[in-house]
Amino acid sequence: MDTANDVMPYVTAAIGAYGVAVLAKTSELAADTQIARGTRILQRVFGRGDAYSRLVIGRVADAKPDDEPSHAALKLAIMEAFQVDPYLAREVAAMLPRAAVAASAERPVAVGGDAARAEAPR
Repeated sequence: MDTANDVMPYVTAAIGAYGVAVLAKTSELAADTQIARGTRILQRVFGRGDAYSRLVIGRVADAKPDDEPSHAALKLAIMEAFQVDPYLAREVAAMLPRAAVAASAERPVAVGGDAARAEAPR
């Protein structure tokens, strides 16, 4: 499973809707929309945002929808956050709709620690 790829449609939708203010957005977070989910993911990954994460989000907000370099920079920042905190990728994957996670799963995913494993659908 490539969680960084899976979150991109959600986080780019949230950035498109709110721009750099996405990290401070608090209203409508309970909604089950693509934008609300992307906002929650960005806030979980970046918190209130350091200067670098705000810069990356700002580049995506200012870019055209098909601007690959800015999207690649955002994906890289998300992947770096996952490397710093190994549990973060699992937490974020759990925030995705079940269908998106199942569709991208290619190997077993740890659930509830090392003892329990959920097999990817085949």
